[in-house]
Amino acid sequence: MPSSLVTGGAGFLGSHLVRTLLEREHEVVVLDDLSGGFRENVDDRAHFLEGSITDVDTVERLFADHRFDYVYHLAAYAAEGLSHFIRRFNYTNNLIGSVNLINASVKQRVKRFVFTSSIAVYGSGAPPLLETHPLHPEDPYGVAKLAVEQDLAAAYELFGLEYAILRPHNVYGEYQNLGDRYRNVVGIFMNQIMSGQPLTIFGDGKQTRAFSYVGDILDALASAATHPGARNEVFNVGGEQVLSVNALADAVLTVTGATVGKVHLPPRVEVQHAFADHTKSHETFGRPTPTTLTEGLAEMWAWAQQRGVQSTTRFASIELHENLPPSWET
Repeated sequence: MPSSLVTGGAGFLGSHLVRTLLEREHEVVVLDDLSGGFRENVDDRAHFLEGSITDVDTVERLFADHRFDYVYHLAAYAAEGLSHFIRRFNYTNNLIGSVNLINASVKQRVKRFVFTSSIAVYGSGAPPLLETHPLHPEDPYGVAKLAVEQDLAAAYELFGLEYAILRPHNVYGEYQNLGDRYRNVVGIFMNQIMSGQPLTIFGDGKQTRAFSYVGDILDALASAATHPGARNEVFNVGGEQVLSVNALADAVLTVTGATVGKVHLPPRVEVQHAFADHTKSHETFGRPTPTTLTEGLAEMWAWAQQRGVQSTTRFASIELHENLPPSWET
């Protein structure tokens, strides 16, 4: 039975991956500091350890207590827009924490390190974004993700640590943190609806994205550790249907039957158009049967109603306030 570590396994995407790996008969250990995830998200069949990847002692003790065949590294604070204002926090969690895991994986001779990066590494490149496109991240979150990608390539060259890198984008679905006001727009919208508040949209809402239902990317993510074609490769993974944030908001209102309306806030600094080509992923892992936006939103809405409204709190460690969107100050 293969043994796998999933960092961030109490979070949204991580908790789904844990269930998928358990179904594939992996022994799964979860490391999560519960800063964005929830203990109840973790399947009881997995071994859970509360701790941070930024704590070297915790990471080294974990690797001393377990022998891992594969490491799936999903732990990150994935708030692209906010990362401009929490630079030290961003690099500590998303870069230094990753290096701690890479060091431990090299020492233990882990078979393959699977890293969830982001299409934020591309910046404002012309979509649809290809894995071969130039990488020019425009926010500290994307910079950190690209640095980890490059570090993994260097670690392979010197130490032989195999890796697979997946760049998901705009993933939504059950177990998303509805109370996070800085990221995951579908979760924000649904939490606002349940709170009787209008949907808030930065700028004119004409920004375009391809929103990805979580179930459509799990096979590629889980298979990346063992698939021969994924060895030392990078893949875009995600949805195919491109739409504006305005259109997404309308779709959420339609699926939920809500009449709260929309309100536009001042624009924030962000990439205006970001969606990717998935040909390489489909050629390697197969093309999944896509979940339509209506189907995915309905699944998430049913879960969100059971979960109920989650309180939102202001990020406690904002480092720079200049140009911070006013709605994030309050």
